[in-house]
Amino acid sequence: VTNYLYDISLPPSTVIGQTKTLAKVTFSPSVVQQTQIARNGILGDFIVRYDVNRELSVGDVQILNGYFVHYFAPQDLPPLPKNVVFVLDSSASMVGAKLRQTKDALFTILKDLRPEDHFNIIGFSDRIKVWQQDHMVPVTPNNIRDAKKCILNISPTGGTNINEAVQTSAKLLNNYIAQNDIDARSVSLIILLTDGRPTVGETQSYKILSNTKEAIREKFCLFTIGIGNDVDYKLLERMSLENCGMMRRIQEEEDAAAPLKGLYDEIGTPLLSDIRVDYPKDSVEQVTQNLFPNYFNGSEIVIAGKLIEHNSGKLHVEVTASNANKYILLKTDVAIDAPSKNDIRGSPGMEDGKEAQNYAERAWSYLTIKELLTSWLKSDDSEEREHLMDKAKSLALTYNFITPFTSLKMKELKADRPKEDHASPSTEGTGERVQSLQGHKAPPGTNNHKQRIKISRTSADGDPHFVIDFPSSKLAVCFNIDGQPGDILRLVSDHNESGVTVNGQLIGAPAPPNGHKKQRTYFSTITILSNKPARSYVEITPTKVILDDGERLILPCDRSATVGSRGLEVSIFANSNVTVAIQGTISFVILIHQYKNPAPYQRNHLGFYISNSKGLSPQSHGLLGQFLYHEVKLIQAPLGGSPQLVSQNSTEQPNPRPVNMLKVKGRLVPVMWKQRKIYNGAQEVDCWFAKNNADKLIDGDYKDYLAAHPFDTGTSFGVGMSRMAVCEL
Repeated sequence: VTNYLYDISLPPSTVIGQTKTLAKVTFSPSVVQQTQIARNGILGDFIVRYDVNRELSVGDVQILNGYFVHYFAPQDLPPLPKNVVFVLDSSASMVGAKLRQTKDALFTILKDLRPEDHFNIIGFSDRIKVWQQDHMVPVTPNNIRDAKKCILNISPTGGTNINEAVQTSAKLLNNYIAQNDIDARSVSLIILLTDGRPTVGETQSYKILSNTKEAIREKFCLFTIGIGNDVDYKLLERMSLENCGMMRRIQEEEDAAAPLKGLYDEIGTPLLSDIRVDYPKDSVEQVTQNLFPNYFNGSEIVIAGKLIEHNSGKLHVEVTASNANKYILLKTDVAIDAPSKNDIRGSPGMEDGKEAQNYAERAWSYLTIKELLTSWLKSDDSEEREHLMDKAKSLALTYNFITPFTSLKMKELKADRPKEDHASPSTEGTGERVQSLQGHKAPPGTNNHKQRIKISRTSADGDPHFVIDFPSSKLAVCFNIDGQPGDILRLVSDHNESGVTVNGQLIGAPAPPNGHKKQRTYFSTITILSNKPARSYVEITPTKVILDDGERLILPCDRSATVGSRGLEVSIFANSNVTVAIQGTISFVILIHQYKNPAPYQRNHLGFYISNSKGLSPQSHGLLGQFLYHEVKLIQAPLGGSPQLVSQNSTEQPNPRPVNMLKVKGRLVPVMWKQRKIYNGAQEVDCWFAKNNADKLIDGDYKDYLAAHPFDTGTSFGVGMSRMAVCEL
């Protein structure tokens, strides 16, 4: 817990212990304090509201005494488009307040639909009435207006044909998915509301369950809401659980609008789909559900498990998911032998005089019991149900949880007679706001996503120092650009052909003492723009990566992650480098240089390396791009003699007396022999150095390579550049 929120008017006896990473809330009112809260005992729920700092990362993995618990709850992601069918009971029993409240809630929900969503409305009694026959409707002002008219005209009459209502809604969604681009990764949902049991059409529960599962086939999720006392809650719950949804119960006298709106608020903003969380199979065991169809804003995926003793001291974690047209891979290694961060024992305000329990172990037992209960509800096999019940009961008694299989014994104040309070078998309400969609156990094993791209020597790094590699000539050429802070240098310009442009922005720093320079400059931002097949850009700094292809995604540089979108893949290796691959034929590697204790002349900065240029055209330009399809020759011009071509196979340092010249694009450029450190300063490259800001080596003057802004995609050298406006991206 990194940001704890609570009301200043706490209930009596409430004690909050909090550290930087943990919070413990204790509520133990005395009899007197209970009467201050309510005369007839404690009424209502004790609610703890909190939030944590969240970002798109693998999440928070806590390890304690052989158990781990993994919390995954990213935010600030672009919402996925959703396709939702509202299926409303309009039978005679819905007459009066129930139908009126349902209509009010739907009016509010319709206002919350987004322009990219699609929807439809089905009313069912003994007949099925579809608002827009055979198709899903986009969200437009006119369609919302017409939908409200449709809802207003719903009148209660007849019986309840639940089976046909679900079949009709499933057919609508299946047809929509089949006729549209499923790669768009939209999330499809059915929300069914009823106040009765099936009385018309198919009325056998097991057949309705079978028909529902056959119609949905795990392509979308079914959510059910039951109102009042005449509902077959077991049927609704199984319908939801077997189809990755959940059920909500509304009491007979309860306002139906609030729970319906509340359910929609939970599932109305899908952020990710097809979420899979993997751990090495030889490191963990008895892991709870780790495969989820969807993740909604405001919910939280929680996974727990046991560690196998012969581990390597680290737990490797990988999360794969989809967001709209992007695929996402997040990964990290968590130290196992560092319990102090997660151990509440010894932390101020955390101990209550009792033996502190392992909260990671309790989280594992709670989630395991919840899964056993779900499996028990879904099973029709008596032996399997008995086994599941015994297992859940044993865990519940061991860890002191109240379940439908255990009893809560209470002592009355005026008598010693124990009183048993049995809960009814249901998962509804268990683990609210924890990821409520039912997940699955993914096959064991992790995705071995290794870096496939090697770093080349053609680069711009450091002050910045440029290196051009000419493999066929077995030569490397280097030069410096002494720009000004704020300058934006065009490194690669191929906008008209491959659609790719790379710009680097400089930041300034004082020169080192006794140095010949007045100041130093570094790359603080690298911006890579791609115009094919669609406009997108990647903006990289030492701390974050922004990917925008019409939807903005922000990734921290201190967490390993991979995101792919329409021919563009961005891979972050935590605190080390970022690889950007375009269409599989162009790739750049950006090194991240960070200082723990920087000197005054040091700044966190970036290095830029071209690792694959096959997809860049011969018309490429820029400080680096102009050399990709050209060759150079080294010529020695002795004093008073004629120039002579130097052997390409010569590995010895040339005689320093002759004047060394490079022949580039028909120009002769005087150069000198240098050694330059690259790749985080760990390697050296021998190169021929061109002085004076690469005078005569590059076309024109270095000032011709200044871009107007990071998103400038100038298509011609020097003047007459056309630019892509920032707002167009």
